[in-house]
Formats: sequence, structure tokens, C-alpha cells
Amino acid sequence: MNAPLSSILIVEDDPEIRRLLADFMRKEGFETECADGATAMDAALQRMRPDLIVLDLMLPGEDGLSICRRLRATDDIPILMLTAKSDEVDRVVGLEMGADDYLAKPFAPRELLARVRAILRRSRAAPSRLPVRRYAFDQFVIDLDQRSVEASDSDQAALQLTSAEFDLLSCFVQRPRRVLTRDQILDWTHGRSAEPFDRTVDMLISRLRRKLEVASPGSSLITTVRNGGYLFTAAVKQVS
Repeated sequence: MNAPLSSILIVEDDPEIRRLLADFMRKEGFETECADGATAMDAALQRMRPDLIVLDLMLPGEDGLSICRRLRATDDIPILMLTAKSDEVDRVVGLEMGADDYLAKPFAPRELLARVRAILRRSRAAPSRLPVRRYAFDQFVIDLDQRSVEASDSDQAALQLTSAEFDLLSCFVQRPRRVLTRDQILDWTHGRSAEPFDRTVDMLISRLRRKLEVASPGSSLITTVRNGGYLFTAAVKQVS
């Protein structure tokens, strides 16, 4: 039986570089997924767990350092950071943020390949550390792997959600106290299958609000931000 292919998520805003990297890594036997920035990367991570992320430093919107720091708060997926900067300070900052390696542009594809393979060898030799995917908020504990929402009080019933409602709550719980636009919510919950004028997110938010209000009266966990989107107001923390 052939060994499963390693998967790589390439986060690069330059379409030509993105295409060239993806084509090269596919020819070398890797499965590849591409993203042009943080939003597309987050959507891809909802669908897959790559073996390694190739992450450009200079991205529009949220830059590579911020993305790296955010990913490291909850996950240990290996990260190879790419940048047009060769300054040692940038390299050190990237590594301190949690990148596993750092490669300055321009670079030879074979050097990238060698570094990717070296990172994967190290990560496979290291003890497995599965990220914590349970979060506590208000009166509940949500388990993203078990897809359940239990009450923190044993006398209280669990929250019964549809699959779509659970995905929506998961999206909010992983991005608390941050205004999310409808487009962002659709992207993170539906990925590329979302229609640009899909109104289902408003209906789902209304249904989820009602269920949360019934289970925790007066909590107002999801608020509407005028001309902005929606905000999950609860404090959220990871639990073991």
C-alpha cells in the first residue's frame, strides 16, 4: 500500500508565485491547497488539516506574522515562512512567532523542497500534540471534534443544534469579541460553496440566537453591529 501523500497549504497573495509553487510541489508528490490571504486560509483550514503551511510574510490585510502567532495559539501545524525581506530581524521575529523555518525570496524551488521535507521529518519524529478543541463560554462547553455543546452545569440540558447551527457557533467561538461580516461567516462556514448573495446566514443566526437565549436567558451572546456584521460577546477559553 502506498503511503498517503503529505498535504501542503500555500498562503501567498501573488497568483503567479502561488501557481508555480503549487505546480512544483504537486510534481514532487504533495497534495496542495492554495489561499491568497488570511480569510481564504481560515476557510481552507475548516475543510482540511495540512501537514505543513507555506506562509508568505507580506500579505494584504492580516500579515504572515499575525497569522503565525494566531495559529500557534491553538495549533502545532508546521509553518515555513516566505518573505521578500532577508533582514535578520524579520527572520528572528518570524521564528519567535512560531515558524518552523524561514526562507527569503527569491529562492530556488529545490531549496524550498529540501526545507519542506526537513520540517516534515522533524514534525513526524516529534511526539504528537493534538490541539485542544474544547472551549468554554457563558454556561456551555463546546467540543469541536465531538460536535457537541454541553452545559457546564450538570443539571442543565445540552444544547441541541443542527449541523449548520453548530458550524455557525463554532465560527463565533473561535473568533470571540470580533466583528464578523456576513461574507466572512459564509466563507468560514460554507467555504467555496457559499453563494455571494446567500441569506441563510441571517436565518441561522436568528435560530441560534433563540436557542442560546432559551438556554441562557438574558445572555445576548450574539449582537448585530450596524453596517458591520455580527459579534459574539462571550468570553471564550480553551479547556482540557
